Amino acid sequence: MTTSLVFLVIIGVSVFFGVSVYNGLVTLRNHFKNAFAQIDVQLQRRYELIPNLVESVKAYLGHEKDTLTQVIAARNQALNLEKVLAQNAGNAEAMTKFSQAESVLTGALTKLMAVSEAYPDLKANSTIQNLMEELKSTENRVGFARQAFNDAVMVYNIEREKFPNSIIANFAGFQQALPLEISNIAAREPVRVSF
Repeated sequence: MTTSLVFLVIIGVSVFFGVSVYNGLVTLRNHFKNAFAQIDVQLQRRYELIPNLVESVKAYLGHEKDTLTQVIAARNQALNLEKVLAQNAGNAEAMTKFSQAESVLTGALTKLMAVSEAYPDLKANSTIQNLMEELKSTENRVGFARQAFNDAVMVYNIEREKFPNSIIANFAGFQQALPLEISNIAAREPVRVSF
C-alpha cells in the first residue's frame, strides 16, 4: 500500500508541476500580447498623424511627389500588416513582415524629413511644426512600447525553453515568439524632426 501511495503522490506532484508550468506560460504569453497591444495604440496614433503631415507638407513639396507617395504607401502597408499582427502577436511570419514594413516606413519618413529641411516656409508653418512634434513624441512612445514588448517576449521565450518547461511547452503548442526588430540599421534611430 505504501508504494501505491508514493506513486499517487508522485503523479499528483507531476500533474501539479505540469499545470503550474502551463499556467505560467499562458501568463507570460498574455503579457507579451498585451505589450504588443501597447505598441498597437502608439502605432495607430502614428498612422493617423502621417496622412495629416503629408497633406500639410504637400503644398510646399509639390515637386517631391515621389517622397510623399512613398510615405503614404509605406504607412498603408505597415498599417495593414499591423492589423494582422494585432490579431496574433505570436505569429512569427507576420512579425517578420511587419518588422520589414516598419523599416520601410521609418526610412520613408526619414527621407521626408530630410527633404523638408530645405524649405524655410515649411519650417515656419506652425501646423507642420505641431504635427512634427506629435510625430516625434509618438516615435518615442513607440520605442518604449517596442522595448517593453521585446522584454516580455524574451521572458516568455526563456521560460518556454527552460527544462523541463520545454517539454510541456512543446506538448501544449507554445511557439517561440519573435521580438519586434528593425532590420534596417539606419531605421533603428527615431525619426529626427528639427525645424
